[in-house]
Amino acid sequence: AMAVFAPFEPEPLVAVAVSGGPDSMALVLLLDAWARDHGGNVLALTVDHGLRAESAGEARLVGLRLAARGIAHTILTWRGKKPGSGLQEAAREARYGLLIEACAAHGILHLATAHHADDQAETVLFRGERGSGVIGIAGMTACRSLGPVRLIRPLLRWTKGALIATCDAAGQMFIDDPSNRAPRFARTAARMALSGNEKRRDALLVLRQLKDVRAV
Repeated sequence: AMAVFAPFEPEPLVAVAVSGGPDSMALVLLLDAWARDHGGNVLALTVDHGLRAESAGEARLVGLRLAARGIAHTILTWRGKKPGSGLQEAAREARYGLLIEACAAHGILHLATAHHADDQAETVLFRGERGSGVIGIAGMTACRSLGPVRLIRPLLRWTKGALIATCDAAGQMFIDDPSNRAPRFARTAARMALSGNEKRRDALLVLRQLKDVRAV
């Protein structure tokens, strides 16, 4: 999966956004192995949004679990007043801002996130229902520029179930963030509509692939 993002610098250093859930824990384990095979390292970055009382403790727990595997970890905290509306969008903007700043501070060129096939299908459904047309069907790109940093998504071909299995096979514990199921967030409806519905997920992914073919 990493080959499509080549070339990398000798002894590559890759930042990984790690929330502590199964998706990002699987990604950091896989990327740590890849980086070591190439003479490099990863730096795990956890953003504490401060939106739940448990978030600070969970961020520290992620650091402890990664330290046990010899993986460097840094906590980034979203400070200041939080908005009363558009919270998910504001949190996303703040998260990427903090991640980019951290990458720049460490001289890191590549930032990996754990978006996977289920996320891709969710994005296609969410955007399509809001009338975004061809742009919505396009979904997420595997690679894009974020100013001085290149955002890469190596896991877009793999399902959440595969990532949970990866953690289980490695004996890696992970955190279940209840905010991912919070009904107050608009995107949750798309997530719940696809939960356990593999046929619908796969149909949305095929729709996206057909869009790519037509574009060619």
